[in-house]
Amino acid sequence: MASLYVLAYLSIFANIVLADCECGYSITTSPDDKPYVFTDLFESDFIHLNIVEKADGEGGYGWAPQEFNMSNEVARGPFGESYTPQNVISNIITDQQVFGGPGTSGGDAGLNLVVASEIRNGMVTSADVSTTSTNYYHGTFRAGIKVTDVPGTCSAFFWYMNDTQEIDMEFLSSEFNKSNNTFPINVVLQSQESKDKGYDASKTGDFKKLNLPFDPTEAFHEYRFDFLPNKVLFYADAELLAEMNGSSVPSTSGNLQISHWSNGNAGWSQGPPKTDAVTTVSYIKAYFNSSLESRQDDFKERCKDPTAPTAVCAIPNDNATFFFSDANNMAPNQTTYHENDSRPIREAWSFLFATALVISIGIIGL
Repeated sequence: MASLYVLAYLSIFANIVLADCECGYSITTSPDDKPYVFTDLFESDFIHLNIVEKADGEGGYGWAPQEFNMSNEVARGPFGESYTPQNVISNIITDQQVFGGPGTSGGDAGLNLVVASEIRNGMVTSADVSTTSTNYYHGTFRAGIKVTDVPGTCSAFFWYMNDTQEIDMEFLSSEFNKSNNTFPINVVLQSQESKDKGYDASKTGDFKKLNLPFDPTEAFHEYRFDFLPNKVLFYADAELLAEMNGSSVPSTSGNLQISHWSNGNAGWSQGPPKTDAVTTVSYIKAYFNSSLESRQDDFKERCKDPTAPTAVCAIPNDNATFFFSDANNMAPNQTTYHENDSRPIREAWSFLFATALVISIGIIGL
């Protein structure tokens, strides 16, 4: 009997100490081939996670659909913006092995963000989803997005702390022109300078309008920004689009948001759309350094030998179906989520230690 206890103990202990990626996740940036390692991950597979149904409409899996109004004066357009959870739809696929095709509600599977064509009380109903944590500091942040082809909206994937510390990737559907392959993406650092210029970042050096080599309305593509010390890099499908640096680079942690909105501003979103517009997000993957002291302590505890062959895992580029949190033993002590359990799986790490301790006590007492 003692040998069975020993085997059980060793099995659990091995799973703990031999985990891959215990010292983080790495990237190599273009064009300087400089390596960076990030300690934490947060991966969201929106094709299979229903973030709306969980937590009584307040969102789940670390995300929360937002509910607030902005007057037309605040929104700086002829119409106000009304953000409502009803415009955020988790259109999932129940088969965990399928990553494409229609969801349970029809249309593209994923997180559907809807801008309605109907004006209500002088406002355009829109969609915004935010992480429930604001501890995202330096890192690489990626989203699989299929942008609406209905003119008159703005789709955005961004990191946000406040109106002067913000990293944006935005799509203005009215700018798309299939006849001449014009498909711009706007990459922006909102800063004190842009605030001083009436929140118009286009009047600063931290705004670029770049033409994509593909139609973003026809398929999902990966959009990414690397928020690094003193610079931000922007990518589409792993190809570097732009680099921004200097004092406009944020200096603190923030949260992640995805939004789809319109206020009729002729200089930006235009619209409102003449028919309901849907932008769909298939995933968001964040690999980052947390600003939380508790997470920093967790890293120090689990990362014993950063030179070990599997201690640091390279982050694959533009791989929509790969998630470290789904792989065996590649997300040690990380907060991960799966559709059958909305609790952070990181709780299981403490449970394993506790179980190992109980078993070890049992062995000692034999």
